[in-house]
This record gives sequence, C-alpha cells and structure tokens, in this order.
Amino acid sequence: MSRKIPDQEYEKTRSFRLKQWLDGTKDPFIGNVEMKPQKEFAEDEQTVFTRKKEKEQRRERVYDLAHNWEVIGFEKGYRLFSGLFCLFLVVMLLIAVSYLPSYGHAENPVNNEVSKRYIEDGLQETGAVNIVTGMILDYRAFDTLGESHVLFIATCTVLILLRKDRKKDENGNDISVSDRIYEPKNDVILQMAARVLVPLIIIFGIYVVLCGHLGPGGGFSGGAIIGAGLILYLNAFGFQKTERFFTGKTYKILSVSALSCYCLAKSYSFYTGANHIESVIPLGTPGAILSSGLILILNICVGVVVAGTMYTFYVMFRKGDY
Repeated sequence: MSRKIPDQEYEKTRSFRLKQWLDGTKDPFIGNVEMKPQKEFAEDEQTVFTRKKEKEQRRERVYDLAHNWEVIGFEKGYRLFSGLFCLFLVVMLLIAVSYLPSYGHAENPVNNEVSKRYIEDGLQETGAVNIVTGMILDYRAFDTLGESHVLFIATCTVLILLRKDRKKDENGNDISVSDRIYEPKNDVILQMAARVLVPLIIIFGIYVVLCGHLGPGGGFSGGAIIGAGLILYLNAFGFQKTERFFTGKTYKILSVSALSCYCLAKSYSFYTGANHIESVIPLGTPGAILSSGLILILNICVGVVVAGTMYTFYVMFRKGDY
C-alpha cells in the first residue's frame, strides 16, 4: 500500500512538474530566461515632427479639394441645381398666386357658401354645438387626420435623432448615467404643488377633450393640457416614478391605437358620405355629452396623440431616453 508523501517532497517529483505543465500553472520562462525591465520607448522631437509633416503632405495630396475636379464639379452642379430649383419654385408660386381672386371679389372664400353652410347647417349635420369642432372633425376630418399623423411622424423623427443607447456592463446591468442629474433633488415645494395641481390639470384636460363638441376645447387643447400635467409630474418626481405608468412603449401603443381608431372611424364616415348612405351612428341630442356622432371618439383619439407627443418631445430633448 502506497503512502502519502509530504507536499514539499511531492513538489520535487517529475509527476508534480508534469501536472504543472498540463495545467498551465507554471511559466516555463520564469527562472530559466534572463529577464530585464525594458526602458520606456521615446522618440526624439525631430522624428515626431518629420512623421507629422509626412502625414500632412499625404493628406493634402489625397484631399486636395482645390484641384479635385470631381469635388469641384459636384459643388458647381449642386449650386446650379439649387438656383434652378429655387427659380422654378418662385415661378410656380407666382403663377398660382396670379390665379387667386382679387381682394373683395365675389368668388372669394369668405363670400362663398362654405362658411354659410358651416354656420347654418353645422349643428344639424354634425350634431356638435361647437361649430369649430364640427368643422375640424367632421367637414375637414381628413385634414385633422393628416395633422395627427404629422405629430406622430415628428415624434418618431425625434426618437431617431435624439435617442441614446443604454450602456451595459459585462453582466448586462444598466450603467447609464443616473437620470437624477436631469431633475431637482427632491424639491419639497415642487412635489407638494404637483400633488395638488397634477390631478386637477389632468382632470381638466379630460374635461376639455370630452366636452370639445359642446364648447371651447377639443382634442388638441385638451391633449396639450394633459401633456403639461405629465411634464409637471415628471419634473417633480423624476423619471423612475413617471415610467411606472408612462413609458416609450406606452406612448407607441396609445398613439398607434388612437390613429388606427381615427382612421377606421373616419373611413366609415367617408364611405357612407361619399356613397350617400345613411350612417347608423346617431348624432344624439345637441348639448348632451353623448352626441355629435363620431366627433367625441375622434376628440379622444386626437387628445391621446397630442398628450403623448408633448410628453415624448420633452423627455427626448431633456434626457434622450425613456
């Protein structure tokens, strides 16, 4: 039966040296090769100056814009095309203006039947007490749909241009700069004011959206009020608390849902109107909250898009990230 030898004796055996070689725990150069500390390499000033001068000469030869005919031709062509395009645009605008009726002419839009139709028949045809809301979300609902899409596209553009990528360490943990540097450090006065004002602001914004067909207001103004309330809450309590209920994903879902609902609702209205088909959606009793047909739903959709767009613009310009 073999006996266990001490560690000091075992380290002198060939088996131990073989094990070190297989495990890679021993550096074969230590103790076998003469090792001296290397001196720090330093170039003399003349060598550094010569290399920099050669680099500048190569750059001048490669990027010789003064004698590069491709660059010169492109610049001249670009200026010529820009001048011709501006001249063409000015001529087209002057031609279009020349066809406009003169001031005070009987065919001017102010003197035609459009405004008369809005004022005299607007309540009967749209069911909205507010003539402006009836005009924007019924007679000219297609224009309002385009404006809502412009807001959404503008927000997407801001997200593309200003969004910052999150930095992560080797373990996948977020190491981005704390967003507390972008906000006040627990301002007690601001937080107390926000606790009182934010609920009132948001409730008032919802009221303006829901009653836009009954009086002054609507989706645009009500959405702006709600967006201002969200911004005030963000300034008071910070991104961490605000993102518990409103994130970038929330905005995307709300915006896409609101725009899709608007498109579907008005597509139905456009189809029935264009084909002289009676709509099954009643206008209701003028003055009641549930009236004016689809205008109430469209106001809600516009308000959602405007509120989310205002808040998203503020967040992206301030922090660059949700």
